[in-house]
Amino acid sequence: MNKRTSAIALGLAIVAVLVLYSTTYTVNFHEIAIRERFGVPSGVERNAGLHFKWPFFIDNVTKIDRRKQLAESPLVQTATADGLQVVVQAYLFWQVKDSDADVQAFYQSYGGSIDAASKDLEQALAGAVKAVAGFRFDELVGPNARLADAEKAILAGVSATTKTGVEPVAVGLAQVVLPERVSVPVLSRMGEVQNTLARIEGAKATSQADALKSQANSQADTIRAFAAQWAARIEAKGNEEAAVYYERMKQHAELATFLAWIDAMRAGLRGSTTFVGDTTTAPFHLLDLSTPLDANGVPQPPAKSAEASGSAEDASR
Repeated sequence: MNKRTSAIALGLAIVAVLVLYSTTYTVNFHEIAIRERFGVPSGVERNAGLHFKWPFFIDNVTKIDRRKQLAESPLVQTATADGLQVVVQAYLFWQVKDSDADVQAFYQSYGGSIDAASKDLEQALAGAVKAVAGFRFDELVGPNARLADAEKAILAGVSATTKTGVEPVAVGLAQVVLPERVSVPVLSRMGEVQNTLARIEGAKATSQADALKSQANSQADTIRAFAAQWAARIEAKGNEEAAVYYERMKQHAELATFLAWIDAMRAGLRGSTTFVGDTTTAPFHLLDLSTPLDANGVPQPPAKSAEASGSAEDASR
C-alpha cells in the first residue's frame, strides 16, 4: 500500500510539473514574446517575468530578442567613381522594430529567427555596399575621406530592401582595400599627391616665415632708431650738465685735481689692500706727509713742486 501511494504521489507530481511547464513561460527584459493560438498570432507580451498560457497544442510562444544585432557583408569587389577596383566589406547594426504590428510582421517574415534575419540582411548589405561606386578612392581613405556620406548611402540602400519589422540602425565600412595588382600604382600616385601637398605647405611655411622675419627686422630697426635717438638726447643733456661742472673745475683746477687724486686713492685702496709703490707720483704722493704744498695748500708731487719752484725763480728773475 505504501509503495502504491508513493507511486501515485510521484505520478501526480510529474503531471503537475508538466502542466506547470506547459502553461507558463518567462520573458526576459530584452525579449518580446509572440503568442500563437492554434497557429494564429494572438498577441505580443512585452512585460518581463512569468506569464501563463494555454497548454500544449493550444498556445505556442516564440521569443524575439530586441537587442541590437550585428550583420557583416562578404568581401565585395566594385569600382570607385575614378575607375579604381576596390574590395569593400561593411557591417550593419539592426534590431526588430518596437510596435506590435512590426514585431508580428518580423515573425511572419522570418518565423521569429534572428539568425534567418541576419543572413537575409547580409545579402542586402552585400548589394548596398556597391554604393561606394559613387565616391572616388581618395574620398574613401585619407584626410579628405567622406566615409560618413558613403555609409549613409549604404544604409539607405539596405533600408530600401529590408522586410517589414526590421530596423537598420547604423552602417560602417570595415575594409576598403585595393586588389594586389593595382595597389602599387595607386599608392605611388597617392604618394606623389602627398609630396606635392607637402611641397605646397612647405612653400607656404617659408613665405610666412620670411614675412615674419621681415616684420621682426622692421620692428627691430624702429626700436634701434628710437633707442639711438633717445641715447643722443641723453648724451646731449649729459654734456650740457657736464659743461657747467667743467667750467667750475676750470676756475678751481688745483682743487679738481686734488679731488681726482682722492677718488683714485679711495678706489685703489678699497678693502684690505697692501700697497707697494712710489709715493713721489700722483696720487700716492698724498701718503707722504712730507710732500710740499703749493701756494693754495694742495700737496704736489715732488717733480711738480720742483717745476713750480723753478718757475717761481724764473719769475723772480
